[in-house]
Amino acid sequence: MASAPAALLDPVLLARISDLALLARTVVDGFMHGQHRSLRKGSSADFAQHRAYQPGDDLRRIDWRVYGRTDRFYVKEYEADTNASVLFALDSSASMDYGRAGVTKYDYGRFLIASLAWLSQHQGDRVGLATFRHDLVDVVPPSTRHLQLLLHTLGRARATGAGRLSVAVDRLTHLSTRAGIVVLVSDCYEEPDDLGRAADALRVRGHDVIVFHLVDAAERDFPFTAAATFEDAESGVRLPLRPDDLRDRYHEQMRTHHAAVGKRLAASGTDYVRVETDQPLDRALHAYLDARLARSRVR
Repeated sequence: MASAPAALLDPVLLARISDLALLARTVVDGFMHGQHRSLRKGSSADFAQHRAYQPGDDLRRIDWRVYGRTDRFYVKEYEADTNASVLFALDSSASMDYGRAGVTKYDYGRFLIASLAWLSQHQGDRVGLATFRHDLVDVVPPSTRHLQLLLHTLGRARATGAGRLSVAVDRLTHLSTRAGIVVLVSDCYEEPDDLGRAADALRVRGHDVIVFHLVDAAERDFPFTAAATFEDAESGVRLPLRPDDLRDRYHEQMRTHHAAVGKRLAASGTDYVRVETDQPLDRALHAYLDARLARSRVR
């Protein structure tokens, strides 16, 4: 599967599209080149093909009529009706409303979720949305009919206030009545153990979890040089700092935090993807499709 040209998925260019539905369609059409259907074989009413029986295959799938004609065992394969329940959870705390390259982390998160929801819907999945700070803010329950409502809710959502995923996750686990996929989009400014426990709570209820960790270019590079007062977006704490005096320490602490987050989430069986918001969306889309493919293989 070829990737779309990077320019087509450039978040700065996408920010010029105010209609999230149009944005999502543009991203998905460009990325998938018109291929919207899942390649997974599963249980569906749409017959795909026969193949030779292999040891370990479900005997109930043997086509006995074909056996009667050929004296050989063949099993039926079907085109996938994924029919998964996919719940997108977007961190709406104030730290997400930061960005120095024309797109905030929150913008990028909305673009990503809109695109993934569009893709999932057109694969037959039920899609839902939850935005959260210290508690759930907006909730769109997973449904095959909720794409437009999800996009509308996403379009008017705002990032403000303090956030604690660990507090909101208990209610998050109950939004989908059946095991499915939870896609969490956040800048992960939480203790790694808190993030891990949140993922554990989702995993124990049977959900597959994918965490997209959004990082702004300025958070990655720390390009500041002049002495200035820095303010915490959520607590409001202000500190006068000289960037040159703490640059190395800052980079080391960021590397340590990101590594600890990735390690803790991996320990819970969560797919962890670090995404830099000055990069095209294709890496995040590939990561999502890879996770979906891995999920289908274990079913």
